[in-house]
Amino acid sequence: MSAALPREGTLQSPPGWFTRWFGQGRIGLVDVSRETLARRYALPQSRWAEVRVPGTMGVRIHYTDEGVVDGEPLVLIHGFGASLHTWEGLMPMLRQRYRVLRFDLPPFGLGGPLRTTDGRIVTMDIDVYRDVIDGFLAAVGVTRATLIGSSLGGLIAWDLAVRAPTRVHRLVLIGAAGFPMKLPIWIDLFRHASVRWSAPWMLPEAIVRAATRDVYGDASRIPEATFRRYVDLFHAAGVREAVGRMVPKLDFDTLPTEALRTMRVPTLVLWGERDRWIPPAHADAFVDRIAGARLRRYAGLGHIPMEEDPHAVAADLLPFLEETSS
Repeated sequence: MSAALPREGTLQSPPGWFTRWFGQGRIGLVDVSRETLARRYALPQSRWAEVRVPGTMGVRIHYTDEGVVDGEPLVLIHGFGASLHTWEGLMPMLRQRYRVLRFDLPPFGLGGPLRTTDGRIVTMDIDVYRDVIDGFLAAVGVTRATLIGSSLGGLIAWDLAVRAPTRVHRLVLIGAAGFPMKLPIWIDLFRHASVRWSAPWMLPEAIVRAATRDVYGDASRIPEATFRRYVDLFHAAGVREAVGRMVPKLDFDTLPTEALRTMRVPTLVLWGERDRWIPPAHADAFVDRIAGARLRRYAGLGHIPMEEDPHAVAADLLPFLEETSS
């Protein structure tokens, strides 16, 4: 485990007009280096964990470990295309009482994609993410925790609760994936061979900005700094190729959602009523299958309500954590 910034042999983005129009900005012809991203987006609390994943050369995962040192651990897992920064608005409220860990899922955030032992980018699927979450929790010494997962992170969270219920104290699902659905248009683009081929070399900033607007119920809430972060991190070295490999393999038809009926973990389901990425009706599907699950909907909020309005989410999350603490 190390607090040092990661180093990766990636192409440095050139400065000046070329960067603004063709590199990190409008067109996206040049990757943003990991070193540049770490300088921009690493937090004072940032740490790095060496995580072993079978069949790969391992990965350095960017994470934070904040709050009460001996407190009950909460593990926050972000969704597709996001990073641990998506939880920033909740952190002041959560770390007052709990030990709060959040981390970047590969290939997103500051950590980058997984690679095989011969250097090829790994195609991410639920089996690989099982190894990632298991490896991360082992690396930080967490054997049992409350899992709070958004979107793809929600899928990873409930899957762990199903396959290893003694490791999960409580479960919070925010716009969680899992049931059959049509992919959002901005993800579905990567099912097309032409996009998969061209995206690693050219992905206009406008596409990433449009996708970011789409996950908010009210796009006017998005600060320019948030747009910039999503664009920069999506243009990080290897991310676009990794997404191109990952998306065609996304299959929600075969996930073990019926096994949710066996769970006895206290569960809170949170959903934005203006979620354009995963149908709000899926909230009812989770509640129908998880015994005793509670549901809270948010009028006007989108796919990532904890980022769009963290205080509204905290108003439901904190009492749930308090009531189920034992």
